[in-house]
Amino acid sequence: MASENLTYQTGFANDFATEALPGALPVGRNSPQKAPYGLYAEQISGTAFTAPRHCNRRSWTYRIRPASMHGSFSAWAQPHWLSEFGAGPLTPEQLRWSPLPMPTAPTDFVEGFFSMAGAGGAAAGGGIGISLYAANRDMDGRFFCNADAEMLIVPQLGRLRLATELGVLEIEPQQIAVIPRGIRFAVTLPDGQARGYVCENYGALLRLPDLGPIGSNGLANPRDFETPVAAYEDREGAFELIHKFQGGFWRADLGHSPLDVVAWHGNYAPYRYDLRRFNTIGSISYDHPDPSIFLVLHSPSDTPGVSNLDFVIFGPRILAMQDTFRPPWFHRNVASEFMGLVHGAYDAKAEGFMPGGASLHNGMSGHGPDAATFEKASNADLSRPDVITDTMAFMFESRHVIRPLEQALQAPHRQKDYVQCWAGLRKHFDPTCR
Repeated sequence: MASENLTYQTGFANDFATEALPGALPVGRNSPQKAPYGLYAEQISGTAFTAPRHCNRRSWTYRIRPASMHGSFSAWAQPHWLSEFGAGPLTPEQLRWSPLPMPTAPTDFVEGFFSMAGAGGAAAGGGIGISLYAANRDMDGRFFCNADAEMLIVPQLGRLRLATELGVLEIEPQQIAVIPRGIRFAVTLPDGQARGYVCENYGALLRLPDLGPIGSNGLANPRDFETPVAAYEDREGAFELIHKFQGGFWRADLGHSPLDVVAWHGNYAPYRYDLRRFNTIGSISYDHPDPSIFLVLHSPSDTPGVSNLDFVIFGPRILAMQDTFRPPWFHRNVASEFMGLVHGAYDAKAEGFMPGGASLHNGMSGHGPDAATFEKASNADLSRPDVITDTMAFMFESRHVIRPLEQALQAPHRQKDYVQCWAGLRKHFDPTCR
């Protein structure tokens, strides 16, 4: 990278301006007849040109070569990263998986995707795709572009260095990154291997939720979201671009690094967020609040109050509610829930839900605490609070039915006895005792 200043700009969806060389940003106009330093001006639009100003996302880049310079595309295979979720019969059974095994052969970030479930797609303009990844080598000479969706990346094991057109993001477990649709990037592994989760968002761009009665502060604060500064590569050689488009994968030769943006300004850019900075809101009287109070980001749908995607986390917190069953209660939701565990243990499951694992509870499928957790919480001493530490679970929640893929249903790491975790729930009913 030609810039050693890899600090970050803070804020969410602001109009940023950054340059790796002084004066690389044109003054007073976006596309001058001749850009500074002999650069090319190129706009990247993440929303329609005519979208309202408050939700319009675009960035102007000033780069060594325009993105149109590459060889012809040919088909490229990634058989485990799928985007077709089918329309046949779908089991309502609760599903759970152990962590995705680490690869034994050299496998980079793009090669290491294993799709689990999803709904909709790029052609439909809505829905989500959920994958796990496991990798043990850098993307050396290879760059990736997802033209179908923005990517929400949740590491569970190992750090990721995301070198993007607009700068560098470095993330570790308990941090997340969002790579906008169409942005080119490469992933290297500072720890030699990495594993985690990715949600592809085919719908409206992720944004912070409104706070309503909570007020002006709380949940994820805008100032804690970080966007990279410009850092360009001026490299020529034999490189390749992997391009995901309408669910298919394509490959083209490149004679230069596409990470050659010397300066940029706008609000369509990658960003990262540290989940440990989330300001949890909860009850201090009675009852367990709905999980919407743990909402970090959401992608709205065409129905007010209903999301295409909610990203919810369950991190460290204090439970002090009185005369209340403190863990998550038994429930059936109209929404569908795909859960993962980044760190520690989840307070609604005594065993079986491991860091790197996942579960899927589709709409109106009953779920909740297992038998051991129910018995423990039902008899807990509520005179003192439960201080939950050393944990970080999350949920991808959607209005859509999340359809598991056949490769996920047949995967060796699927826990086919998952439903047995509720088999030990005893009958307590006694009509003679209130």
